[in-house]
Amino acid sequence: MKSLVRLSVVITLGSVASGASADEVQVAVAANFAAPMKQIAAAFEKEAGHVVNASFASTGKLYAQIKNGAPFEALLAADAKTPKKIEEERLGVAGTRFTYAVGTLVLWSAKPGLVDDRGKVLEQRDFAKLAIANPKLAPYGAAAIETLKALGQLDRLEPKFVEGENIAQTYQFVRTGNAALGFVALSQVMQDGELREGSAWIVPGKLYAPIRQDAIILKPGDGKPAVIEFMDYLKGDKAREIIRAFGYEI
Repeated sequence: MKSLVRLSVVITLGSVASGASADEVQVAVAANFAAPMKQIAAAFEKEAGHVVNASFASTGKLYAQIKNGAPFEALLAADAKTPKKIEEERLGVAGTRFTYAVGTLVLWSAKPGLVDDRGKVLEQRDFAKLAIANPKLAPYGAAAIETLKALGQLDRLEPKFVEGENIAQTYQFVRTGNAALGFVALSQVMQDGELREGSAWIVPGKLYAPIRQDAIILKPGDGKPAVIEFMDYLKGDKAREIIRAFGYEI
């Protein structure tokens, strides 16, 4: 359990629900989905009475923890490949895998006016650092690499990279000014169709493979009513409304 705490940020949402039927759900969540997950968990607790304990990290690190026996009962990944692999390796419950969101990549700066609406800022030479998530661990990082390759800018910009362990750390690099701009998830910088701060270019989907984010029930959650209820809630209209509000497609 000590290694689990070192590898990911564990956030407990809600308080102990009243009633004999109350239970807890242990969920591993891709870092890009932190903001909507907090809202979904709060709404689920209010409606179902169960508490969601969510651990946020890169999909690659969550997979490593699951392989090493972490007691997660469900996984919300930032890709489709990892849940499929988990199902094939019999670490997940067959037939429970589904797509809960489709993510969008965005080039973002905390500075207003720096990023134009066509991403031409990438062709300029007057910024020192460009933040991306580790492409080996984070699907949004892999999408950033695909984008730069498609634009013919990878070789030129690679020396400027500041690499985050996950998309949350990548966002912080840009938010704190350690990088002038960076590739992050749209959900981190926009809500209800409004950019919360700074400037951004929503990267056209043709420049990278779709970021289909899949969920799966893991073996420790097999047959547990609270886990099943939560995953069903994630498919429902209330959760989907929250997911869409953060810029995801369904």
